[in-house]
Amino acid sequence: MVKVTTLVIHAPQYKHAKKSFSVVLTDGIGVGYIIYENDKNKLQVPGSTVVLLSNDLERRAEGVLDKLCPTVVAKNGQQRYDVDIKNLKEVKYKWEETNLCGVAVI
Repeated sequence: MVKVTTLVIHAPQYKHAKKSFSVVLTDGIGVGYIIYENDKNKLQVPGSTVVLLSNDLERRAEGVLDKLCPTVVAKNGQQRYDVDIKNLKEVKYKWEETNLCGVAVI
């Protein structure tokens, strides 16, 4: 049996966030996430589960990864991606740990 990996992205509500949880939930596009190459290689694109979190609001949504669109390279040399998510639906909140970039692959 093949284990499907899950991409977790954090979209906080605070004012410096690129896009809030509510906006990503509505349009299905998470903007500008640094996803390390070793984590990216674990994902099935399309097909992996995506968890969208707002830990500050205790909100969670889940959907299916449609595509990762490379955008710019961050100052630290890492690639940023827009995360396109299909069938994103809000579900009961459950906390997930993310790295400093607001991302986890589990």
